[in-house]
Amino acid sequence: MDSVILKTAIRFLMPLILLSSVFLFLRGHNEPGGGFVGGLMASGAIALYAITHSAAAARQVVRVPHRILIGSGLLMSLCSGLLPLLLGRPFLTGMWTTITTTGFGKIHLGTPLLFDLGVFCVVTGVTLVFVFSLLEE
Repeated sequence: MDSVILKTAIRFLMPLILLSSVFLFLRGHNEPGGGFVGGLMASGAIALYAITHSAAAARQVVRVPHRILIGSGLLMSLCSGLLPLLLGRPFLTGMWTTITTTGFGKIHLGTPLLFDLGVFCVVTGVTLVFVFSLLEE
């Protein structure tokens, strides 16, 4: 597409959409959001970039091949489920740890965050496969 207005708008909107994707991803534990919605928002931002520029240019923006994105997401989700099994707990049991940092204070990390990150990667990778294959036809 050769619209200067749309290309300029996407240049400003893409970082905002990606930032809102990260926001939805991080707040997904206690409120609506999570890996699925965040992954859809991220792939939507890249799809808009691909529509205005080209699929090849959007692939360069992503920098990670979609197969690696999908595979690593599946592996992260699997590891978040298997980690409790190694410690004698049921599959997909939430396990938490606290990390103290100087800038952010105490940060609570757990296996649900790892699972959501895996879902984020899988949803983004699969959606980008659909978008790129439709744009390249």
